[in-house]
Amino acid sequence: MNKRVSQPAHDIAIDKDVEIPLRDGVRLRADIFRPKGAGRVPALINIGAYQKDKPWVPPPDLEEKPNPYMNWETVNPLWWVPRGYAAVRVDTRGSGKSPGQTDPFSLQEALDFYDAIEWSARQSWCNGRVGTIGISYFAMTQWLVANLKPPSLKAMVPWEGAADMYRDFAYHGGLFCFGFVSNWYNNHMAHHLLGRREQTSPDAFSKPWLWDYMRHSLDTDHYYGRQARWDEIDIPFYSAGNWSGMGLHLRGNTEAYMRAKSRHRKLRIHAGTHYHPFYAAEAREDQIRFLDHWLKGIDTGIMDEPPVKLLIRTGGGKNYRWRRENAWPLERTQWTKFYLVPGAPRGTKDVEGTLALETPRARKPLAYAASGMSKAGVASASWTSTALAGSLPRLGVSFETPPLSEDLEITGPVVLALWVSSETEDMDVFATMRNIDADGNDVWEIGQQQQPVPVAKGWLRASHRKLDPKLSLPYRPYHTHDERQWLKPGEVVKLDVEIWPTCMVFRKGHRIRLDIQPRDGVGSAPYTHYSADYNTGENTIYTGGSTASYLLLPVIPRT
Repeated sequence: MNKRVSQPAHDIAIDKDVEIPLRDGVRLRADIFRPKGAGRVPALINIGAYQKDKPWVPPPDLEEKPNPYMNWETVNPLWWVPRGYAAVRVDTRGSGKSPGQTDPFSLQEALDFYDAIEWSARQSWCNGRVGTIGISYFAMTQWLVANLKPPSLKAMVPWEGAADMYRDFAYHGGLFCFGFVSNWYNNHMAHHLLGRREQTSPDAFSKPWLWDYMRHSLDTDHYYGRQARWDEIDIPFYSAGNWSGMGLHLRGNTEAYMRAKSRHRKLRIHAGTHYHPFYAAEAREDQIRFLDHWLKGIDTGIMDEPPVKLLIRTGGGKNYRWRRENAWPLERTQWTKFYLVPGAPRGTKDVEGTLALETPRARKPLAYAASGMSKAGVASASWTSTALAGSLPRLGVSFETPPLSEDLEITGPVVLALWVSSETEDMDVFATMRNIDADGNDVWEIGQQQQPVPVAKGWLRASHRKLDPKLSLPYRPYHTHDERQWLKPGEVVKLDVEIWPTCMVFRKGHRIRLDIQPRDGVGSAPYTHYSADYNTGENTIYTGGSTASYLLLPVIPRT
């Protein structure tokens, strides 16, 4: 551990079930872990519905040793408190031991978090400087409370945190992520909201939270307070994303770095599971260097380093190396169009077209079935594409490059520009980028839940194709999602599909593959999508001429 950071020097005092009064008279319950004999110290606070009293038994390969005070997705008090920090762990309204009705990621929860931050800053053990740090839920709430500018909040470490509950969490390209959202709320959240089995909290689970998300399928006032307002966020932050977090979190971390008002900001993108990286010694060093700088005034040197730190993936999940950059996207990016051309390259299987660098002159259509459902008609595509896996027929069309003549690095946001028509009034596009080795096999990465995942994914419902001209960038379209623009049968329109940021060094002899499908493709679980499947007939992709469809890739030149 770097000697320029706080070192362990204190024992721990624990205050259980401390009441935190809110502006409306409700009192939340919190556990406070304080360093003995340290005087006034900074506070690290989180708020969430995962029960402060519920111990987490980490996997045996976690770098931090298990102890009775570890709690899912939050800091380990036995590591942080001896180093001169107070850890404040708060049960959000309606969860654990806090009364009321919970509404995750709402304006009310952000207001409660604000009050808890300011309460902590006023305590006799606090030096008045408060930081936030945590994974997932405990990162998402950081963006939302930052909208409100709590005076005592001086630094944030949102680790894998979605920032827009419409675009990052519930509706990917206008498609409802039913597989994850429903499972998370109905299965994961239920036992947390009800708390201990012997206690009764009739209000905790009575809000139709899932139904509210399902019926608000456009970006309406329902999402006010549930989205980061980047022009309001000026707090120093260290934003940590995960390349495998496509479908949850990654977009929030990169959007924060690109759009927040904060002058002092860092971006880190790692790989692997949802929790191992946070507790790694390398990560803890970055975390404490950043927080020591902003909460204790220690010159740790972290703010003198390039602001972007990326783990460069080379395929297969092992032996990746870190690289520092001065900007995101990378300044030396060569934005390269790979055009979709009907006709498979030699030596390919299950491929209908080629990804080519030259613009095809002739305009050629390529059609595929519009339906993403099983023929039985009794299950959603979200369920069948995951549960039945390889037993379903391959749908859609695929394009591949010829074998690469040398290693090719792709790092940054990706756009799929498609000219399409359909025989139905709407069209769902599921785009998957894959790394195919010389033998024709997928090279998988390790997903957030330790599942195999491809290189990148993107989604768009054609009726949601309207772009925001002020927020859209050539390499990152921004859709308004404020109205539906229905298709007319046979009408040719352009779709700009946002594929979430990625990083991959495709090795010599490998192929880049692009799948375009009417349902979730390989490696989608648990972020699968569902809506009633009314699409029938055929979808058509147009290539060449004035309707040349292409994949815009961020090629990083070799140095």
